[in-house]
Amino acid sequence: MEIAIRHDPSFAVARCTLGGGEIVRAESGAMMATSDGVAIEAAMQGGLMKSLRRGVLGGESFFVTTYTAPANGGWVDVAANLPGDMTTVEITDRPLLIQRGSYIASESGVDIDTRWGGVKSLVGGEGGFLLRATGGGTVVLSCYGALDRIRLAEGETIVVDSGHMVAFDEGVTFDLRRAAGGKTMQSLKSGEGFVFDFRGPGEVMVQSRNPAALIQWLTTALPFSRA
Repeated sequence: MEIAIRHDPSFAVARCTLGGGEIVRAESGAMMATSDGVAIEAAMQGGLMKSLRRGVLGGESFFVTTYTAPANGGWVDVAANLPGDMTTVEITDRPLLIQRGSYIASESGVDIDTRWGGVKSLVGGEGGFLLRATGGGTVVLSCYGALDRIRLAEGETIVVDSGHMVAFDEGVTFDLRRAAGGKTMQSLKSGEGFVFDFRGPGEVMVQSRNPAALIQWLTTALPFSRA
């Protein structure tokens, strides 16, 4: 499978070009268009329990859509719900942990499951659970706004607001704390809540916009919120 991203960084679309009989799996609702003859099937992946973990705990759809190219090949265009960038990550020997809502599509050799991120992830507003990509192949990720991919050296640390995290290598360790010196009132005054301290080695991906902040703004701006 070959993947080409266009219309980035604001309204990115990923075109997955498939050989004859090749397949790509995508999050339900991610498809924008396909070439003629591509077969589409929505089904549970990995059985009932795994689908429940991914849907209920991981924040993704219960069903995964599989696209199979005809004998002469084809393509599938996928896009995210929110405007922003997209990127591809090669999964090899190091699993990738993905925040809810950022997974878009993957090759057939990639396994997507759910991993408990710990209480610190729950407190940080990430729902406590993260998607975990293992196996071998390419994963397509999306973000809200622009995407930064930051490579951390051994022991190097970066501080990321909890709402701006997209994904990180499983080898990266993290701790959660209040943004302003561990003091709740100072954190509220600064406009920040919780932040993650990510520590290398490994890669961390962050987004320039916070989906939760968008929801909060819409809640206060839309007429029904004042009814």
